[in-house]
Amino acid sequence: MATKKIVVLISGSGSNLQALMDKLHKQQINDQQVEIVAVISNKADAFGLQRASEANIPAILVESKGVGSREQYDALLAAELDKLQPDLILLAGFMRILTSDFVNQYQGKMLNIHPSLLPKYPGVNTHQRAIDAGDKEHGATVHFVTPELDSGPTVLQAKVPIFSEDSAQDLTERVLTQEHQIYALAASWFVSGRLNMQGQFAYLDNKQLDEFGYAAD
Repeated sequence: MATKKIVVLISGSGSNLQALMDKLHKQQINDQQVEIVAVISNKADAFGLQRASEANIPAILVESKGVGSREQYDALLAAELDKLQPDLILLAGFMRILTSDFVNQYQGKMLNIHPSLLPKYPGVNTHQRAIDAGDKEHGATVHFVTPELDSGPTVLQAKVPIFSEDSAQDLTERVLTQEHQIYALAASWFVSGRLNMQGQFAYLDNKQLDEFGYAAD
């Protein structure tokens, strides 16, 4: 049985990483054995590295501190990835903007999860921005990574309500609960061969997904 190899890129505590490990690592999905073969962080103090080590998954530090340029860092990161030969790269709270050359090298097999209902609120501080705008709902988006920040084809979104008394922390926790469900689901679609990227669109079961990704009937 072929093994589908996943590498997860992180910068922080790794709560999404934990959900991915719990739901995907050493699981069988549609006749495919799935393994997270490494977790890579750009920060030495990222708790996610400890999570990986405790799960007996190689925890690799490719430190960005002290590296002169984005291009130099991305070359170091690419060198590690090329050793690992992953089928899928998952960005899980990886707080770096990747160069176009790097993204193009792995485009079509790199997914990200972003804490907003894209195309709303690319970038950071999404929860507070949604509250400040008076939005009634917020959420998270799984999308393919393209050179333009937080703008690749959407695979899947999850929505949560915003209540009048919510703080950004309240909203963060509500959205994270959904992130932990939808990211592993989208990754499982990819490793089982159901999900891919063709041109500038995501396809699930050979059907083109619309701007907001898959929506259950």
